[in-house]
Amino acid sequence: MAKYKKYNYSQTVLLPVSLSEQLMPGTLEFAIHTLVEERMDMSRFDAKFKNDETGRKAYDPKVLLKAVLLAYSRGIIHSRKIERACKENVVFMALTCGQYPDHSTIAAFVSSMQEEIKPLFRDVLLVCEEMDLLGGTEFALDGLKLSSNASKEWSGTIGDLTRKKEKLESKVQQFIQEQQAADQKDETAETDKQRRRKQIEKLQKQSKRIADWLLENEAKIGRQGKEIKSNITDNDSAKMMTSHGTIQGYNGQALVDAKRQIIVQAEASGDGQDHHHIPPLIDGAKETMQALDHGEDYFEGTIFTADSNYHGEENLRKCEEEKLEAYIPDRNFRARDPRFATQERHRAKKDKKFTRDDFTYNQADNTFTCPQGKILRCDIKNMKQRGNIYRRYVGDSSFCGSCEKRQLCIRKNGAKKYLVVLFETKKRNLSKEMAEKIETERGRKLYPHRTAIVEPVFANVRINKKMDCFTLRGKVKVNIQWLLYCMLHNIEKITNFGGCLATT
Repeated sequence: MAKYKKYNYSQTVLLPVSLSEQLMPGTLEFAIHTLVEERMDMSRFDAKFKNDETGRKAYDPKVLLKAVLLAYSRGIIHSRKIERACKENVVFMALTCGQYPDHSTIAAFVSSMQEEIKPLFRDVLLVCEEMDLLGGTEFALDGLKLSSNASKEWSGTIGDLTRKKEKLESKVQQFIQEQQAADQKDETAETDKQRRRKQIEKLQKQSKRIADWLLENEAKIGRQGKEIKSNITDNDSAKMMTSHGTIQGYNGQALVDAKRQIIVQAEASGDGQDHHHIPPLIDGAKETMQALDHGEDYFEGTIFTADSNYHGEENLRKCEEEKLEAYIPDRNFRARDPRFATQERHRAKKDKKFTRDDFTYNQADNTFTCPQGKILRCDIKNMKQRGNIYRRYVGDSSFCGSCEKRQLCIRKNGAKKYLVVLFETKKRNLSKEMAEKIETERGRKLYPHRTAIVEPVFANVRINKKMDCFTLRGKVKVNIQWLLYCMLHNIEKITNFGGCLATT
């Protein structure tokens, strides 16, 4: 007969655990513990408490911040799971000294860090600088689009939401009429009646939710002065296109130093387009570095790279004003790069529309010859727009209407070809200058650095830390959560490259 070791669940076991021995030097939890205790000014939280003489003792903000940072490092983002970890995981117990704050305390702590989060982020950045982890010569900027704690199904313009409310109300009336008809015939089972009543209650709640929101909110206006889609759950978030499809979310921006991939500035935005993000990020980074006793010219002359989504006049002008050696390509730069000539996705399409370069200028008579050999004559010499002067050339509808290349040349429903050409400019064309700069030997050498600088940062946050969505709502709270993850990334760099942190 087989013999097995005996076991008894009624027996008592004494487990001697030294909390300090669980925080081993060289580990991330040790770095979090040391930085929070010794290098981060946690006295900033004291003003929030009014329990000097009366009232219950509060959890120390140091304990709460340590628990949150360690939880985020292990892919635990929800406050209930953080509470559970504090009760079950010995490393969490060591950081919190056996205390286990409840989930509401943890959630309220994170949500209320609006005034403290940036100074704390700078405290960690100062340690990075002291440990020589900042190069200060090359930076890269990019954004990570993450889902918000809101459904895109609750998005729409004021008109869209009004129609949705009316549709829900109509559906409610339809269900009520069906229920009344069924009651008169007495042919409906009680379970079907209960199910229909639940459907009616659900639709009524949804309709009331939209109605209440419409009473309290106005149309959301975008940068172009036109109405954009609002969201009933989180109106600071926005619909954004990502490689995984359309999401309702936020765009987490990060400016990264090239030497050790330290994040020097971060901000979450409800704008999915990157055309306007460089000015606030650079201004914020300058403010951060000034807080670390650097001058306003800290970024002057540094190499700055960003992808083609940032190629816009406002961003390029800001780089020019700050005297950055910026490399921000336009969307067609790879099609012009001979190194990508063999890649199918960067080849010119066979049915691509004709451009200005496909027309030949005849200086003698001030005309253009189209690819089919027909003449376009100048009909407007001085078209003024934004400080530029254009000339317009037009073809003859008799030959444009029957041209076999018409679909590549003329807009849909157009009778003839109009070609507008820049004749004189009174301001610099920053976009053209940047395109030429990217195609230089130095531009082609430096721009690819961007991928190696900033992309691993987002891979660490999204894959290693499992940060795939924001759990808070509203730009202020989401920004706190984003800065906490960026701070955690920097702490991990201190752990890996800064050497051992000495304890007092």
